[in-house]
Amino acid sequence: MGTLTANYSKGQTAGATRTGATALAAAYAPLAGRAALSAIFLLSAAGKITSWDGTAGYMASKGMPLVPFFLASAIVVELLGGLSVLLGYKARVGALVLAAFLVPVSLIFHNFWAFEGMARQMEMIGFLKNVAIAGGLLTVVAHGAGAFSVDKE
Repeated sequence: MGTLTANYSKGQTAGATRTGATALAAAYAPLAGRAALSAIFLLSAAGKITSWDGTAGYMASKGMPLVPFFLASAIVVELLGGLSVLLGYKARVGALVLAAFLVPVSLIFHNFWAFEGMARQMEMIGFLKNVAIAGGLLTVVAHGAGAFSVDKE
């Protein structure tokens, strides 16, 4: 069985290589990370499509104007951004759009500061999960999609 090696990314020691498990992780971790990041957006888009009326009602309950426009826009952003990140096609752009999308989503739908007790805690968890997802997306923005991607960056 041969040895798997991978070059270090930019900024690392010149000429150094990873071998064995670290090379395997370096090769496949970006693909696994992109799949994990994209899953929530693709599943959320599917849920919005299959439960349009329920989602529209929830958005309206949060005081959102132009619900049909923003709901359709959310579906497009989640589908296109999710596929972009998953496939590694223009993944930096897709990840940046999704990270930006999470800002108003988090502020409107996880406004924990407006709640008390357990409701506040639950909304804060949702808010912080979105912050963590945005952090993962910004890692894709910074480092690209990796070797197993349409763009191969």
